Amino acid sequence: MSDTVKFLNVEVRNLTADQLLEQLDSGVLVTPNIDHLVKLQSDSDFYAAYRDAEWVVCDSRILRQCSRLLRNSLPEAIPGSSFFTRYYTYHAKNEDCRIFLLGAAPGVGEKAMENINNSVGRKIIVGSYSPPYGFEKDEAECDRIVRMLNASDANVVLVGLGAPKQEKWIYRYRKEVPGVKLWMALGATIDFEAGNIKRAPRWVQYLCMEWFYRFLKEPRRMFRRYFIDDPVFFYYFLLQLLGLYRNPFGEK
Repeated sequence: MSDTVKFLNVEVRNLTADQLLEQLDSGVLVTPNIDHLVKLQSDSDFYAAYRDAEWVVCDSRILRQCSRLLRNSLPEAIPGSSFFTRYYTYHAKNEDCRIFLLGAAPGVGEKAMENINNSVGRKIIVGSYSPPYGFEKDEAECDRIVRMLNASDANVVLVGLGAPKQEKWIYRYRKEVPGVKLWMALGATIDFEAGNIKRAPRWVQYLCMEWFYRFLKEPRRMFRRYFIDDPVFFYYFLLQLLGLYRNPFGEK
């Protein structure tokens, strides 16, 4: 079995959630879904961030089903939001695991921190911060966040800012926070942990319809993503199956 499965211009790790838990100790974790793969066809900075990440793991059950049409198929999808719960539970008694939550709206990170620490029974989440809108373009604010992370004693940072912002921010600033050995770019995970957003029922997830559940919850925000932008993936994937796909950034 190959170590990776290639979707368009991205090599996805071929492993299970249990294997990921056992192996994940350092680097950057990104979790591609269909929306990411579409953006990775036109956003060179996003692509650079993906190329720099040590752990590229399938977030999407739809991608997992698509992989069955390839030479190697993925054993399972590993949605980032549910994986994070397993991660901190797995490290509940590991005093060397100290996590910082960066992202979500004001107050949400604090609620997530309270919920997680109560669940684990210790202060595994050592801090949280909700950056202001547009902070990524404010060098002074980014420097302040870097100082905050360096002072927090965290060695794991979950960045929940949405793609591609979160991946680009990690790519730019990870080397300025040497005490952090593991970065996770996990979208709305902080909201899920705070109870601010509900995951789709398991039967909906099983049917690969979680995207539609999210659309029903936020139709105005999600319409363009799910009905205009993301369907382009299937065109690119067909080209890949036919041997006609070419990486827009020229790399093989």
